[in-house]
Amino acid sequence: MNPLSKPILLLGAAFCIAGTPALAADLEAGKKKARQCRTCHGLDGIARIPIAPHLAGESQVYIETQLKAFRNGKREHEMMTVVAEDLSDEDISDLAKWYSSIKITATMPD
Repeated sequence: MNPLSKPILLLGAAFCIAGTPALAADLEAGKKKARQCRTCHGLDGIARIPIAPHLAGESQVYIETQLKAFRNGKREHEMMTVVAEDLSDEDISDLAKWYSSIKITATMPD
């Protein structure tokens, strides 16, 4: 076995285990929790105000990462920092599952 194979396999296993809670996220709970997000991001994930990003169709991992960054202060925004500080890991996973599950389409101009 290549000397680098074992650390790479361990890192891969750790990554898979770390990602497991996201798979257990509750879609319906996410939809319910998204009600608090609808003013800016919309229940459908399409932003209602110009400074808010669309969340529909974003990666679950991306949404979770950003919400956790707001919660722990690695990323700052006057509104999102306040909102995220009260979210549990479960809340974040549920919200991420909801918004990432929304299918969006794009229409190219002629």
